[in-house]
Amino acid sequence: MSKQQEPQQEAIQQETAQQQGKQPRQLSEQEIVRRASMERMRQMGIDPYPAAEFPVTGYTDEIKANFSDDELEPRQVSVAGRLMSRRVMGKASFMELQDSKGRIQVYVNRDELCPDDNKDMYNVVFKKLLDIGDFVGIEGFVFRTQTGEISVHAKRLTVLSKSLRPLPIVKFKDGVAYDAFDDPEMRYRRRYVDLVVNDGVKDIFIKRTKVYNSMREYFNSHGYMEVETPILQSIPGGAAARPFVTHHNALDIPLYLRIADELYLKRLIVGGFEGVYEFSKNFRNEGMDRNHNPEFTCMEIYVSYKDYNWMMDFTEKLLEKICLDVNGTTEVKVGDNVISFKAPFKRVTMRDAILEHTGYDIDGKSEDELREAAQKMGVEVDKTMGKGKLIDEIFGEKCEGRYIQPTFITDYPIEMSPLTKRHRNNPELTERFELMVNGKELANAYSELNDPIDQYERFVEQMRLSEKGDDEAMIIDADFIRALEYGMPPTSGMGIGMDRLVMLMTGQTTIQEVLFFPQMRPEKK
Repeated sequence: MSKQQEPQQEAIQQETAQQQGKQPRQLSEQEIVRRASMERMRQMGIDPYPAAEFPVTGYTDEIKANFSDDELEPRQVSVAGRLMSRRVMGKASFMELQDSKGRIQVYVNRDELCPDDNKDMYNVVFKKLLDIGDFVGIEGFVFRTQTGEISVHAKRLTVLSKSLRPLPIVKFKDGVAYDAFDDPEMRYRRRYVDLVVNDGVKDIFIKRTKVYNSMREYFNSHGYMEVETPILQSIPGGAAARPFVTHHNALDIPLYLRIADELYLKRLIVGGFEGVYEFSKNFRNEGMDRNHNPEFTCMEIYVSYKDYNWMMDFTEKLLEKICLDVNGTTEVKVGDNVISFKAPFKRVTMRDAILEHTGYDIDGKSEDELREAAQKMGVEVDKTMGKGKLIDEIFGEKCEGRYIQPTFITDYPIEMSPLTKRHRNNPELTERFELMVNGKELANAYSELNDPIDQYERFVEQMRLSEKGDDEAMIIDADFIRALEYGMPPTSGMGIGMDRLVMLMTGQTTIQEVLFFPQMRPEKK
């Protein structure tokens, strides 16, 4: 480190310590050099963070796609992006520029870019004041090099933003990456770096947007309306889950981050909307693993005058369309499995699924009999669990993982479904389905319970479970009961876990790969 750099490092550390009120982070040698380059630019009158607009006229992908060797006049372009590599070779320099669409080579000639009246730019480019990761703007023309690579011949270079931390450099040998930025802990914590240096990561999130767009298009084409409902709720309803709790100071009341938006959407059906849907951020204060994040996105839709049979047809057509829109085919590969979303999907009752995979018939069994059977199967259960929870545990442990291809599991016992209409042919069951794909639940749907008296009794039963120690049991929502008493038409509702759907459509096996910023433990300093 030069004597010129030492005071600069000390000043930066003191300033950082003042701002943070603690001992500053020790700068690396590369960071010190980059800060020195930034100061050198400023001394030359070059702003490393200019405010003026840079006029972009082309992007790397379309420049390459539209290039023709037969053009009479070379195409003039203005491109901007991040410097990803650089080779200085005498009077020439070759750079690789990365924008939002891809990468392109840039050729810089010293005598053209740096005439006698512009020695400052000579120092910036050829004395290496530019670093990998810096943002630059290039104005010039498109041509093909002697080696056949489509490139931009730079006539003017503008520094747009100085990078003060070095990017990890992913190296390749025989087309295989090594020394890569592939530690999941680092990738998820520093997603901004992951997106820059790792090919294919950005494509996952582009496909995520395509999934949402395809779904919205399908719903809108049927005349259903997208709505928004409260995230902060006085009662955490619509699902059996443990909520996050906060406190509203002005009202001096506890509030909950929503675990589901179901009860609010059904209030809108009461209010006269025929079909409504919402992409909702939900929050559940539960475990984290490869399939669960405490903050997740769910889509819920409710349509008047329909039942769960109609919703099964609707759902399989929806997923077939999404798969085609996103991937151009109805098949996706997830791990070792090739999954087909070609409609129709198989349909199996809950009773038949458990009978097939365990040999045990849950029909007519008491709570004690179910608990004893679960224990014999090696399923972990406890005394707080009612019939519904026991059946759910048996199915989850012994059956769920076996359904790789899309399969509707139907006709759930009434104890498992406190918001669902009783089955028209068997009052011990409900008109409910869950869609299983790749061994996990993807969608959950009902013929919605619209009898306010029955609904109240179901809520009361949930409260009994809560008193037994079930901290996921539902709370009585008196206002929702009041809404039903005004009358709700026959309705079918369905929810899809959007993060899991994106996992399937992009072939990912962990939810962290499809969330820009998954929840993580605080970083150790």
